[in-house]
Amino acid sequence: MVRLAFRSLVRKFDCDICFTPMIVAPDFMCSVKARDTDHPLIVQFAASDAQTLADAACVVSPFSDGVDLNCGCPQRWAMSEGYGACLLNKPENQVDNPNYTASIKIRIHKDLLSVPVIANRDIKTHRDTLPLPPHMSCLVGVMAGRGLLSNPAMFTGYNETPLECVWDWVDLTTNQGTPFTCFHQHLIYMLERVSSQPERKVINSLQSSAAVIDYLHNTYGSKDRRTLLVLLSRE
Repeated sequence: MVRLAFRSLVRKFDCDICFTPMIVAPDFMCSVKARDTDHPLIVQFAASDAQTLADAACVVSPFSDGVDLNCGCPQRWAMSEGYGACLLNKPENQVDNPNYTASIKIRIHKDLLSVPVIANRDIKTHRDTLPLPPHMSCLVGVMAGRGLLSNPAMFTGYNETPLECVWDWVDLTTNQGTPFTCFHQHLIYMLERVSSQPERKVINSLQSSAAVIDYLHNTYGSKDRRTLLVLLSRE
């Protein structure tokens, strides 16, 4: 549930399209759950055989906007299962493109660029998206992961998480019933750059959503004032 809430949050702050975390296709087929309100969305799969990937793609196609096959993950567990970068040694296991948007996540040498590319280079701030390297003329977009965890509003141009974003996170997680542990952990990420060490210590110690919301009201101001606070927090 937290992943849906977080994708909903970053979409409010100019994230054009979201990818799911890498999902192991065989495990997904054992427990199929999807939502038809989570768009635009690319579902990223790890798979070692074409049939399982094709079956998983058929299941998610009515609920998403494309499928991504991870061919770049170098983690030991993925390689041992025949996923990720291991597929580069077995091109016969990669399937033909169906009548459905498909992409491949891969590490590629700069001299071999001949297709549209979305760059993923550990972007942490909005400034990191520019300037682009000269050899990246085929670049059509940039992708961020960890940078958005600490600042979900990064693509809007904020260098720190604005209070508007914090309150939107409270609203989304409350409406979607997100477990407290997930709600709290994401909030800790978001407030890391904008809070002092004593404040972070207090935030980390809170044990309930009600306690967190009370703390936010008392420390950063009420939701009724957030429009003013957003203007003050923007550069």
